[in-house]
Amino acid sequence: MMSTDLGPQGNDGISAGYDALLAATRATLTRIAGEFAPAVFASSLAAEDMVLTDLILRQRLEIGIFSLDTGRLHAETLGMLERIRQTYSAEVALYRSQPQAVAQYLAQNGLNGFYDSVELRQECCRIRKVEPLQRALAGNRAWITGQRRSQSSTRSALAVQEHDAVHGMTKFNPLADWSEADVWHYIRSNRVPYNPLHDKGYPSIGCEPCTRAIQPGEDLRAGRWWWEQPESKECGLHVVDGKLIRIKPATTPI
Repeated sequence: MMSTDLGPQGNDGISAGYDALLAATRATLTRIAGEFAPAVFASSLAAEDMVLTDLILRQRLEIGIFSLDTGRLHAETLGMLERIRQTYSAEVALYRSQPQAVAQYLAQNGLNGFYDSVELRQECCRIRKVEPLQRALAGNRAWITGQRRSQSSTRSALAVQEHDAVHGMTKFNPLADWSEADVWHYIRSNRVPYNPLHDKGYPSIGCEPCTRAIQPGEDLRAGRWWWEQPESKECGLHVVDGKLIRIKPATTPI
């Protein structure tokens, strides 16, 4: 049974070419399944990723879906796994951090040592996200994310299709051109289940100790690592040596 949640956003800001944008995104996902198999979608279980989950599962595309269980996620985020199971009769694969690496970090830095410096926070992200991601991507030709250009200044040059030099594969951001309103319009129109934290002022959701609700008018990612400067607010999944990977596609853009 589909969710009856309507989402926290109104219709303002929907792209004038929304229907064409949606059609292009569907075409991108179909192309990935057909030309880049095996491919996987890395889901954070947040709003954008639920749009992609809905598109992939409704079209029955041969694209695997996984999520990274960091061990510090909100209960509401973990609850999305069951909502996906109930709504789509589908399972999301979970990848977790290596227990020994977590234990060593905790012994050296304490439970919340990531508040002490950007370097310690990035090391925590490396252990809980980056290393599990490498295992999740192994053996695949392409991976998909829910990133959008308008989410933050660090993503302003985001392309729909990129070459991920770190993992040696193609990376797709099918929602790169979507606005926040586009995302919520799709969710409302298709009764897509979504994380209830979005109704509590969390437009961007990560680990519980590193995410807070934002105030009206704040940047969408202001609640992520709020104690840091905007230019450092990436977890490392899309960063190499402190720099974002934003390589133009070698082929004709989708």
